[in-house]
Amino acid sequence: MKKTIIVTGGAGFIGSNFIFYMLKKYPNYRVACLDKLTYAGNLSTLASVINNENFRFVKEDICNREAVFSLFEAEKPDIVVNFAAESHVDRSIENPSVFLQTNIIGTATLMDACRKYGIKRFHQVSTDEVYGDLPLDRPDLFFTEQTPIHTSSPYSSSKASADLLALAYYRTYGLAVSVSRCSNNYGPYHFPEKLIPLMIANALNDKPLPVYGKGENVRDWLYVEDHCKAIDLIIHKGKAGEVYNIGGHNEMRNIDIVKIICRELGKPESLITYVADRKGHDMRYAIDPTKIHSELGWLPETKFEDGIKKTIQWYLDNREWWETIISGEYKDYYEKMYGNR
Repeated sequence: MKKTIIVTGGAGFIGSNFIFYMLKKYPNYRVACLDKLTYAGNLSTLASVINNENFRFVKEDICNREAVFSLFEAEKPDIVVNFAAESHVDRSIENPSVFLQTNIIGTATLMDACRKYGIKRFHQVSTDEVYGDLPLDRPDLFFTEQTPIHTSSPYSSSKASADLLALAYYRTYGLAVSVSRCSNNYGPYHFPEKLIPLMIANALNDKPLPVYGKGENVRDWLYVEDHCKAIDLIIHKGKAGEVYNIGGHNEMRNIDIVKIICRELGKPESLITYVADRKGHDMRYAIDPTKIHSELGWLPETKFEDGIKKTIQWYLDNREWWETIISGEYKDYYEKMYGNR
């Protein structure tokens, strides 16, 4: 059965991987990508699908009601998956207002369009950061869907607000909404200011590897394709009005990940430099994915030791992609592709 999906934020890391996954798995689906192309959105990431007859790219802001409603009018989507978000914690500490605008007002704009055009499912892609953090000395504790929201940064606060708003639209308006909260993703096309790609790029260039504090912060890492499979299940089989936690049971300390990258690339650990810790830095995230496993049959398929090797190899094979980002030239790609259209 043919369906049309609008994917917002599809030129970013997880959104682009989701588009690749969906176009490959459902060759008769149409996918329209709406992306503002902020600093983390890179149109060249979508180069492999840009000319696919079932794919359309629209450069626009999810906060622009006129543009959003116009896209919905044209595409008449069955499903909307919202990846669009300002997501870098450090940037949210420096400039919270941008995060509130995009992550809250933008989400509301999308859901208003969903209400008007009778969309069958709106899926809000969230984060495990809305739960705050867990103590390092309690490895038995995990985030469940019932864990109270306890945010630490303007970023996580804005995402928690969007989650609550989405669930309110379900209760108040009957909009078919679902929410997923995922642990840290890694894999191809990850923007180079994030931990794993930053360390790979710096190590390859023999530059210092900056680690916050002592590097003891623990994150639950999930290979990005496993995340895409989970969202696919939720939007097709998940219950409206529900929250689903998506986690990999792959807990790693930041410092251990950096050391693995050094070892895989044959670089000395002397490149590691410890820097002042981030304000309000959460210590440990850990997801309990029991609900999505029992209800939808999802389990992560990629072990971290395999996924990190695949990821490192991807960055070795695609140096041009991340080198143009580091140089800033990636921002010219849109003009190159669309400037004369």
